[in-house]
Amino acid sequence: MSVSRRLGPLPVHVAIVALVLLWTIPTLATIVNSFRPPIAIASSGWWTALVPPFNFTIDNYQRVLTTNNMGPSFLNSLTITIPATLVPIAVAAFAAYAFAWMSFPFRNTLFLFLVGLLVVPLQITLVPVLQVYTSLGLNGTFPAIWLAHTGYGLPFAIYLLRNFFGALPKELFEASALDGAGTLTTFFRLVLPLSVPALASLAIFQFLWVWNDLLVALIYLGGTQDVAPMTVTMSGLVNSLGQDWQRLTAAAFISAFLPLVVFIGLQRYFTSGILAGSVKG
Repeated sequence: MSVSRRLGPLPVHVAIVALVLLWTIPTLATIVNSFRPPIAIASSGWWTALVPPFNFTIDNYQRVLTTNNMGPSFLNSLTITIPATLVPIAVAAFAAYAFAWMSFPFRNTLFLFLVGLLVVPLQITLVPVLQVYTSLGLNGTFPAIWLAHTGYGLPFAIYLLRNFFGALPKELFEASALDGAGTLTTFFRLVLPLSVPALASLAIFQFLWVWNDLLVALIYLGGTQDVAPMTVTMSGLVNSLGQDWQRLTAAAFISAFLPLVVFIGLQRYFTSGILAGSVKG
């Protein structure tokens, strides 16, 4: 018996564990340092905090939330991300259903044009859209960034959902039609319940992209603290807290906490939602 057969999947598992540890160690160091006082950070490595005597504090979080505008910025990020996630998914679901199961002129041509938009860099749209927003008085407002993220997210959302909807068995729609169900009834009572994995996967993608976005928020909202999300606030903290970088670790963990919760909560749908619709049959 060859060595590879005797070892089986062990080398692959070892490599995966090594990669996971390699990616986890910096994150663990950031979390640990965010709970350490400045003196301890300056005098010893983060790993020393994991053995007694423990010296942890929440002062870094208190100072960041109360004196560095992270609390309001967290609420601003929620105000931006929730609508900018739900609206594109809702619009894309209707459009994807039409592309998958309804007949109308130039359906395939429009879908190919939509797929082509996936390769268009969003950077080339910033100046024209900003000029339109300025003329309409939307610049620096939440509706401006909601509309922007909706437009930027729709091509991929429609593409993903269309492939998933198109992979659903045709017999389901025929049976629904025989039962007298209309288009909207079929969509809400048949298609959407069967598409929860794809919708959850899309929600993860869109939520993480909007939550972690800096460029779009900086262009359309500017540096106004009243509407600035956490990414914009943190970019300012990098310059203002150069000597107190332990507070940056606290700010980074606050920023990453909610995306981690969303991903962990929806991860069971992630793989099935992405793979479903990739093949048909």
